[in-house]
Amino acid sequence: MLFQTQLLAEYLYKDEIISNPRFSQEVEDLGKELYAKTGISLKLLMLKKLPDDMKMIQYEKDVLSKFDNPTIIMTFSQMNSQVDILANDNSLYKYFSKKDVLSPVASKVQAFLMGIMYARSWADFKDIMTYSNGTILPLLGSKTKKAELLGKYSASMFNGYIDVAQQIAKAKNVELEHGFGDTNQEILFVIKLVFYSVILYATIMYFRRVLYRRRHKNDK
Repeated sequence: MLFQTQLLAEYLYKDEIISNPRFSQEVEDLGKELYAKTGISLKLLMLKKLPDDMKMIQYEKDVLSKFDNPTIIMTFSQMNSQVDILANDNSLYKYFSKKDVLSPVASKVQAFLMGIMYARSWADFKDIMTYSNGTILPLLGSKTKKAELLGKYSASMFNGYIDVAQQIAKAKNVELEHGFGDTNQEILFVIKLVFYSVILYATIMYFRRVLYRRRHKNDK
């Protein structure tokens, strides 16, 4: 079954990590439907490691040089800890927001807090607030057990794959039957819920510490 899946793979263009027939089939189904309805080919590459002395952008360009039709590739390299999206025609970027998909934050509230903590200028703060709908990095950045790493990688990249496909479909005024829109939103909801829970817990602990210090100061 695995051998047959690899032979038929067109949109999961390269998979050195997951090797899961179900994952491959879901990518293939969505990729085929997107191409049939929009004429845009969206390919996913799951790499163990980039070739020696090769940067991600060069590797992507080498892959894209093999295709003449409008093509977008999403590349994940496990050992290099890199994710990127590249198109073989700049006009394709008008159909989706690369910065949104690859944003490290998944909501406006999270973006606001990160902007306060990490922005070095007003321009940085506005940039963080503008692009706050990340669908890959928030999942990749979540803590998981070693046995669950493959599940995290596949969920993260498929979540981003769905996001890009849906943005393209919306821009082209078509609907995707394999869009998994509800699943996508549920995953992001869980991410946001966990993040807000951590923030709430940290806030409560901060105020408890402040009150504790004040009380002991009065006792002295």
